[in-house]
Amino acid sequence: MQVSLLQCQSSRSVADNIAFIESQLKQLNSTDGAQMVVLPECCLLFGGQESQQLQYATRAEDSKLKQALAELAAQYQVVLVAGSIPILAADGRVYNRCYVFDHDGSELGQYDKLHLFDVEVSDGTKQYRESDAFCPGDRIVVVDTPLGKLGLAICYDIRFSDLFRALREAGAEMIAVPAAFTKVTGEAHWQVLLQARAIETQCFVFGAAQWGAHNGGSRETWGQSMIVSPWGEIIAQKPQGTGWLQADIDLQSVHSIRAKMPVMGHNRFIAPQLKV
Repeated sequence: MQVSLLQCQSSRSVADNIAFIESQLKQLNSTDGAQMVVLPECCLLFGGQESQQLQYATRAEDSKLKQALAELAAQYQVVLVAGSIPILAADGRVYNRCYVFDHDGSELGQYDKLHLFDVEVSDGTKQYRESDAFCPGDRIVVVDTPLGKLGLAICYDIRFSDLFRALREAGAEMIAVPAAFTKVTGEAHWQVLLQARAIETQCFVFGAAQWGAHNGGSRETWGQSMIVSPWGEIIAQKPQGTGWLQADIDLQSVHSIRAKMPVMGHNRFIAPQLKV
């Protein structure tokens, strides 16, 4: 199957972000539904303070952002891992939610980001407090797609190896990581974390990233979207700029590597029991 990751430079303009994604989808070759497209975190709304996500957050059943992404999946007939969008939570905050749509636009699954980015970074923003606006999810998610079993994680989740072990134990053959890593943390850790999670889980890992200066420089992200093999090899990457990176992958290699090196059977530690 073909996997296509879109590196974006999303802004506060939902209309502009949707227009950019659609302009890129028009460039893809048709594969009759045998193509997975992965968008980055906050693909339809990014930049500024996290509280701005509240302006566009609605309940899932009322979300125009969700509907727009579903329509794109159907129009271009791709299995769409739709980055993340804000969905209203019961406590007035929002979930940072990733939807997966089939090539007919139907929903295959959803995941709410588990780990919230409350850290200090030596950049222009300096302090990030996602928990001021976002509500953490409470379960891991592996989606049974027509192209294989897909685990889901978002950005900061990549630092938590137990989550990825749990995704592998739940059946994941590949793991998508929509992200918006800061330039400082991305330069230091993005590549090594993606490769480590792929090696540990023996899964393909798809890191779809935001890149560059957003909204006049109020936020700056690292980029370097990557497709990593279950052996830890970088199959494809896009260090800078916006647009596609693509690769043809064969899930048989996942099962071959696992058979030759059955690390899960050798592991004497047990991952946390999270609901699936």
